[in-house]
Amino acid sequence: MSAPSRLRLGVNIDHVATVRNARGGHLPDPLRAARLAEAAGADGITAHLREDRRHIVDGDIEGLMRELKVPLNFEMAATQEMVDIALRHRPHAACIVPEKREERTTEGGLDAAGQHNHLKPMVARLRDAGIRVSLFIEADPRQLEAAVVLGAPVVELHTGRYCELEGEAKRAELARLQKAAALCARFGLECHAGHGLSYGDVGPVAAIAEVRELNIGHFLIGEAIFVGLEPAIREMRRVMDAARAPGTAA
Repeated sequence: MSAPSRLRLGVNIDHVATVRNARGGHLPDPLRAARLAEAAGADGITAHLREDRRHIVDGDIEGLMRELKVPLNFEMAATQEMVDIALRHRPHAACIVPEKREERTTEGGLDAAGQHNHLKPMVARLRDAGIRVSLFIEADPRQLEAAVVLGAPVVELHTGRYCELEGEAKRAELARLQKAAALCARFGLECHAGHGLSYGDVGPVAAIAEVRELNIGHFLIGEAIFVGLEPAIREMRRVMDAARAPGTAA
């Protein structure tokens, strides 16, 4: 039996920008956070340019595209404005997420099945530009099937519910994620996961062999207040690697 593939870690820097924007000005600088994440071993940087620009702003994306050495995963709503911005910058990846003005953070997955006609031309334009397209969805077979039909090569499974639950309900949600990841492999989709993951929650998700990448942000930025960003990321990398080690039970 071959060893599990190395699990990539994408670090989301949105909430460095949240702190900056709370006071105005330029500090703390999300680009500096991205550089520190690179130094700590992040395999990529994730940044969500929301329509209301509540954290990441256009200048942040310009700086990241100019200076990053690791890939940028550009999170975006399914709007013409965001497609145009993605096509202008051509990041390594674009992850299409649901977005509502009134929400505090992304709530649940994208309804890829219900928005087929809206999403299809957007996915095609991004893919034609050489951008790796992913869809942030629930661990639902119907949504995975929709991703295949839409031509998105990657899905990111929403782990928020798993992180919020406890006991038997948490184990049931983990089983749902495991089944969805296995289905991704059957469908030829690359499987990522993220949202709400912490040191205490990440191990069982990291142990799912079909998951190729985790995207983690809010917890790491919060932990950095106490220990620093590089140590927080290095510890997350250690926990992920330990969970991925051969013979480790999920």
